[in-house]
Amino acid sequence: MRKAKAKGQKRKANWIVNLVLGIICIVWFIPTLGLLISSVRPAADILQSGWWTVFPHRQWDTVSQLKLDRDTDLRKPITVNGKTFTDDQLKAGVEDGNQRLIWENRRARTLDVQEKKWGASTNFTLQNYETVLGGKQYKITQPDGTIKTEQGSGMGRSFWNTIAVVIPSTVIPIFIASFAAYAFAWLKFRGRNIFFIVIIALLVVPLQVALIPILRDYTTLGLNGTYFGIWMAHTAFGLPLITYFMYNSISQLPKDLFESAFMDGATNFTIFSRLILPLSVPALASISIFQFLWVWNDYLVSLIFLGSQPEVQVLSMSIANLVGSRGNDWHLLTSAAFISMLTPLAVFFALQKYFVRGLLGGSVKG
Repeated sequence: MRKAKAKGQKRKANWIVNLVLGIICIVWFIPTLGLLISSVRPAADILQSGWWTVFPHRQWDTVSQLKLDRDTDLRKPITVNGKTFTDDQLKAGVEDGNQRLIWENRRARTLDVQEKKWGASTNFTLQNYETVLGGKQYKITQPDGTIKTEQGSGMGRSFWNTIAVVIPSTVIPIFIASFAAYAFAWLKFRGRNIFFIVIIALLVVPLQVALIPILRDYTTLGLNGTYFGIWMAHTAFGLPLITYFMYNSISQLPKDLFESAFMDGATNFTIFSRLILPLSVPALASISIFQFLWVWNDYLVSLIFLGSQPEVQVLSMSIANLVGSRGNDWHLLTSAAFISMLTPLAVFFALQKYFVRGLLGGSVKG
């Protein structure tokens, strides 16, 4: 009876956990799906309907067109089939029984007569990505038939600038912190505990308090606005957490491995390269994901030490500028946002098999 009751409670607990995880996945997935769909829809479709209209639904389809007199004064009531409407009503669409009247081309005085039918908006294009990355001029057909010419944002350079910042800013601190973690875990030297306490204390220090002093030093040394300067800044800000994370993993490795290696005449560098690194791959992958995501999404540190000039501007600053200058251009904002999400997602899924193992590494002794 007790075993059956315990199994029932375990199944209930698993069901609750799976339900909560399912809800979290749905809450995360739906906005991401909407972002992806909007990023490949034409600008005119985004202005007229929501992203969910790509799925089958009841929608207005044009069955015929009405041509008004070209001299029709749009500032006065407009007569259509014996009924009068205003220009604003025809812009929004006027329902007349089972039909709807809406401007197809306002300048040409052409109206669409529409009826509700089952359908889906299946017009997809990659022009949004070409516009965002390439910066070429593009044309948008407005719902009233007018054509609007806009200039693209040219985020291709910002994307490669971000890659140039992120990769060294991830590799350098992890490389240095791994050596430091090995030294704190297995080497005995004077002041080891004091240095380790200082590193732990740095975890609670907000990076904002160090921005102005470091910026003054960078200006004196001529490092402000250079890639080397931003690499060093991200390395300094990331070292405490990475060192502590790697220490928790390396310190739990079996002591017998190191004793056997020392007896065989191995040096510390040999032990580190041949034993520590292969055994710490899950931890390295996990902290790489954290550091990569932090640097990729960083805005403040890059703005302070790298600047916002187009030659060195990173993706987060480019998107922020796009929101400020093109806040109504959803076709550009969604494609730019998805571009910024694509690389971190690829990195996460490439290393996700090590992620949980790395997080749990060193959490259980024995």
